[in-house]
Amino acid sequence: MFLSNYENRIDKKGRVSVPATFRSHLNSMGYNGFITYPSFNHVALEACSQDRIEKLSNTIDTLNPFEEKRDYFATSVLSESINLQFDTEGRVSLTEKLLNHAKITNNVLFVGLGKTFQIWEPKNFEKFKFLARKKAFQNRSSLKWENKQKGEQ
Repeated sequence: MFLSNYENRIDKKGRVSVPATFRSHLNSMGYNGFITYPSFNHVALEACSQDRIEKLSNTIDTLNPFEEKRDYFATSVLSESINLQFDTEGRVSLTEKLLNHAKITNNVLFVGLGKTFQIWEPKNFEKFKFLARKKAFQNRSSLKWENKQKGEQ
């Protein structure tokens, strides 16, 4: 899983080191990189494995091929997705378009979200984290624990 958050600096060539735990998780799944695309929920980047983007693509494909919704999702996610490969030092190069979307200039914050992660400008994430914590507290009763076997907790 992708857990925790890590802040790294972008070098003069636009490269940033991906956290070792994130690289290790992706490598264990057989990947030497990840897919990223501009989030349409946040001023951030969404990031995931190839498997995850294929699952998202399959979900989009279940929509009617002649419906505008399908085109909107495919355009917003799939056409904007970029496959970033790790270099020998575990870095990736974020494109100017991606950096502009997330308003990233110097530092990058990798934020683990379980099966996916996001890439933020650190100060923007701090603002969002405050709101997210407040909303999570307000909605805490909607998070249910599902028992796998009878009596298991």
